[in-house]
Amino acid sequence: MYLTKEEEQILNGEAGETLRQAIEILVALGDIYGADRLIPIKSAQIAGVSYKTIGDAGLEWISDLQGKVKVPAILNPAGMDLEDWERLRISPDFAEKQKLIIQAYEKLGIHCECTCTPYTLEGFDVSYGDHLAWSESSAVSYANSVIGARTNREGGPSALSAALLGKTANYGFHLDENRVPEVSIDVGCSLQKSDYGALGYVAGKLVGSRVPIYHLKDIPEADELKALGAAMAASGAVALYHVDGVTPEARRLDFEEPAEKITIDRSQLEEVYESRKKVGKEPELITIGCPHCSAAELKKAAELLKGKTVSKEFWVFTSRELAKHYPEYIRIIEKSGAKVVCDTCMVVSPATNSYSCVMVNSGKAFAYVPGMCGAEAVYGDMEACVEEAVGRTAKKEGGSH
Repeated sequence: MYLTKEEEQILNGEAGETLRQAIEILVALGDIYGADRLIPIKSAQIAGVSYKTIGDAGLEWISDLQGKVKVPAILNPAGMDLEDWERLRISPDFAEKQKLIIQAYEKLGIHCECTCTPYTLEGFDVSYGDHLAWSESSAVSYANSVIGARTNREGGPSALSAALLGKTANYGFHLDENRVPEVSIDVGCSLQKSDYGALGYVAGKLVGSRVPIYHLKDIPEADELKALGAAMAASGAVALYHVDGVTPEARRLDFEEPAEKITIDRSQLEEVYESRKKVGKEPELITIGCPHCSAAELKKAAELLKGKTVSKEFWVFTSRELAKHYPEYIRIIEKSGAKVVCDTCMVVSPATNSYSCVMVNSGKAFAYVPGMCGAEAVYGDMEACVEEAVGRTAKKEGGSH
């Protein structure tokens, strides 16, 4: 792996111990995966933020680092709402450790807006062909697939190292030859909005870490592509996918159709929706916003909840920036008794651990909740989640539901 003279000096420790560790991590990855050199990146998105997932060892490592990041860098969701952590009954001890983690990242010059949808934030723009070092699985999928940027699925330490150096190793999805589709997926039915999360959950298990190209009967919107990629990254390890005629590389580049073909039909999607029958439990908690709700999803949630009162715990996760931009949506949602929560999600927060059954509208959460939260998960669309939260016989103000 070729290093410039400046990079060799950093590796030799001439720029300090933090940068020496950072470049050592990137060079080791480059050697493993056959990178020829380091390349500049436009931004970094760093996982390893929730105290639930990194613990004291992670906090100690981050706290020992010195210096400032060289490119715009942002954090993955933390383990709690940083401004209102008590409302989800987070313990003071957890909150104190979580605050120390955020402070350690802030010291490094990282933008501590904790979200899995950094591409929605002002000033954090990403364009076709940009090289990135992102680590959150759904953000990686969205950047690669929907935007056409280029990033591997970085671990927390490698994404942080790339942010500190402003570079990453040139391998994997940074290279043209690794972005071609390896398997073709034909979807034999029309899709509604929540079907994309179910489709991703089914497809991820079939595809693993390969690059699929979809042939769909419908033209998906951005939020539907977000849901599709997030679910595939969770049930499998898909970091890049194409949709024929829709995603940018599928429109711009001349791919050969893969030899391997998979067909997914309505019955396979219905199995995901039928999870409630298999679980045999009533959901105690209903959550949406994994990945974090977009403006359009907040608007829809507000419309569905307007004039209603929830009878079960209902959490709506979004980025703090979007919550501040759309106070009217937030007001309507919270007037119902639902809680809008920022900086975290149901998967990485310990708040979810006290529930035995969680209803989600996300294929990603459906895949992660059982293992990471110790709860059964049931799947439904946003309408079904709201219906569950308000009660099936709930009355709307001024009329019946």
